[in-house]
Amino acid sequence: MAMSGLRTGNAPCSWGTLEFSETKGEQIGYARMLDELAEAGYTGTELGDWGYMPVEPAALRAELTRRGLVMLGAFVPVALKESAAHAPGAAAAVKTARLLAAVASEPAPFLVLADDNGTVEARTRNAGRITPDQGLTPAEWRTFADGANQIAHEVKEETGLRTVFHHHCAGYVETPEEITRLLDLTDPALVGLVFDTGHYVYGGGPADAADGLNRFGDRVWYMHFKDCHPEVAAQARAEKWDYFEALRHGVFCELGRGSVDFPAVLEQLKQRGYEGYVLVEQDVLPGMGSPLESARRNREYLRSIEHCFV
Repeated sequence: MAMSGLRTGNAPCSWGTLEFSETKGEQIGYARMLDELAEAGYTGTELGDWGYMPVEPAALRAELTRRGLVMLGAFVPVALKESAAHAPGAAAAVKTARLLAAVASEPAPFLVLADDNGTVEARTRNAGRITPDQGLTPAEWRTFADGANQIAHEVKEETGLRTVFHHHCAGYVETPEEITRLLDLTDPALVGLVFDTGHYVYGGGPADAADGLNRFGDRVWYMHFKDCHPEVAAQARAEKWDYFEALRHGVFCELGRGSVDFPAVLEQLKQRGYEGYVLVEQDVLPGMGSPLESARRNREYLRSIEHCFV
């Protein structure tokens, strides 16, 4: 793998297609998004919200194939703390995974499972500065982990695809300690981690991404590359902004403009023999600028440090 270079994708969220109603603006259609993603030099993408791209397999496959793109995964949020959410969450995950499996190529896509981020007021209000007393109780942790295991099991049984959990600010798995707890309580054969550099740095209040990758590397099956602007993050903590206010102020900036040490992260991935894609995510909200230009700059930045990986 090492000599073939860094395989790089980008996601609909980089074109303003975020799952949160608080961040909705005029949506860029999927066709333009995919055109610009390919034009900017990426070869993989994720599905985005259900219904954003075509959900009929042949139609979706045609859109990907004519642009030379690989489908890498799909984000499915489930309020795992609530046992009543597990069955409908599993149904949504399996439905999504069936579509992924129908258009799968190499590497196989992942079902990206997450908490229902941004829906619990206390976690949303304190994102980036979570304290232990704001976390789950032991019983809630068991419920949460049981749900993740159940959903990952059903996805694998029904579609053959693997599930990665996405630690995420404004959800119950944000801090390094919370990531550790989830991984300790879930089946390592069923549940991997998608390691998100930006969410790790901001959620760790702050933390070091390369250290985190070293800490959790044995469970990391997939990578999201996101940067975190240190001054914006510090201001968010000082002024007690909620998660959405931090997003609107650009806490997740273009790659290479924040505090994530991406060369060190690539060195870690190289040492670990990582063979998958890295997926660039930059939450571009309405009015923040041109998604295509940001995507281009992010791709050029990764090209400039790719020697750390190959």
